[in-house]
Amino acid sequence: MFRYHKLGNIPPKRHTVFEKEDGGLYQEELFGTAGFAGVSSLIYHLYPPTVVTEVKRLKETTPKIAVEKNMKALSFQGFSIPQEEDYLESRKTLFVNNDLKIGLAAPKSFSKDYFYRNSDSDEMLFIHVGSGKLKTMYGELDFSYGDYLIIPRGTTYQIDFDTEDNRMLFIESSSPITTPARYRNNYGQFLESSPFCERDFRLPKNLTTHDEKGSFKILSKKQDVLWEYTHANHPFDVVGWDGYNYPYAFSIFDFEPITGRIHLPPPIHQQWEAQGFVVCSFVPRMYDYHPKAIPAPYHHSNIDSEEILYYVDGDFMSRNNIQKGQITLHPGGIPHGPHPGAIERSVGKKFTEELAVMIDPFSPVMITEEAMNLQVEDYYKSWITD
Repeated sequence: MFRYHKLGNIPPKRHTVFEKEDGGLYQEELFGTAGFAGVSSLIYHLYPPTVVTEVKRLKETTPKIAVEKNMKALSFQGFSIPQEEDYLESRKTLFVNNDLKIGLAAPKSFSKDYFYRNSDSDEMLFIHVGSGKLKTMYGELDFSYGDYLIIPRGTTYQIDFDTEDNRMLFIESSSPITTPARYRNNYGQFLESSPFCERDFRLPKNLTTHDEKGSFKILSKKQDVLWEYTHANHPFDVVGWDGYNYPYAFSIFDFEPITGRIHLPPPIHQQWEAQGFVVCSFVPRMYDYHPKAIPAPYHHSNIDSEEILYYVDGDFMSRNNIQKGQITLHPGGIPHGPHPGAIERSVGKKFTEELAVMIDPFSPVMITEEAMNLQVEDYYKSWITD
């Protein structure tokens, strides 16, 4: 997050004696990245976080690839993914490369029988339908429609959903997901020209210390294998922590769009970045206001990246017949642009109510069998007018 935060009780000096009132020491854990050179947090447990009583290899989770090399514009009906009872079982990976996995989930619940930890990847969950609470050893984050949840790799979590109707887009990133460096000054503060500021980010709160012993199952994914770790202590036995590495939330509705007299390119919508991809937020905004402006995007070729658009809500002016939850994939190396009639319809319009998340991977993605089950037939022909 690159912003200092703390909750609970911590000693005045790091790596020093921190005594419990009834005797003994709290157990310090450095939760850090990049070999002690990256962002980190210091966490203080009631008990050592290392007491593991059993380890089981549960199953392979490597996605089954249907299309390894693609050069066709494709579309997928995301809301066709059926709901499933449990969170982990509901997660379906659709697109894969060495930098990320992109998928959808439609869980009814998160089983109380386990905690989950992605030991390989930082996660971004975009909440399309539903609300609830993300619970971690850092505290809690409330979430609802339109929220991004950023969860650093190795974070153990559970989710309390408010209802059984939940749908989300997720990204698993092999590198940290951050805000663009160009939005920040040399001291890390967001610039006045940034489309968001520190006030827009929601940090963990309501730290609750669980003093419980027993058998606590943490399902941990590493190298596309799901492992079951049984711990003797509750993983949320934290009395306090401070640092820069923790989960947080941001609402897409707090992204303030950048506008201009003539049509500006997609980087003005950028929200997140990581090694090998960027994520953009398309939100309601005023259209271009030059008297002869064409608000619809010009035809363009993604020479250096794929373009994956997840449609959330509203009328997306550059596409015809697009539904909520639909995904389009325009591969790098070939041109794409507005659907027939979109340019003409956009002239003279003052505002747009569109809401979408765009992911641009810089390397081609492979398409999974789960994705092909959702395919919209002959989408690549949808620009034909006769």
